[in-house]
Amino acid sequence: MKPILLTQHAIKRARLRGATEAEVREVVAGGDREPAKWGKLLARKRFVATTRSPFDGMLYNEKTVEVVLADEPDQVVVITVKVYFSGRGG
Repeated sequence: MKPILLTQHAIKRARLRGATEAEVREVVAGGDREPAKWGKLLARKRFVATTRSPFDGMLYNEKTVEVVLADEPDQVVVITVKVYFSGRGG
């Protein structure tokens, strides 16, 4: 596996949107991948939500973490991170 580099933008967006760095790395390593714009890739993986959504403070059952990345010859560069919460919990 190539080294994974998270840009400062990706780190900030992950924190803001409710994903941990460990989750982002897990998505890069084993998430489902598909082509994205400008030759990039989109990787996604669903997780059990263990914290409240930073957007509305509600509890949800799941969160999907999406990572836009550039698969370069010597490393994988994480460009940005998106998080989607679903399944209202208790």
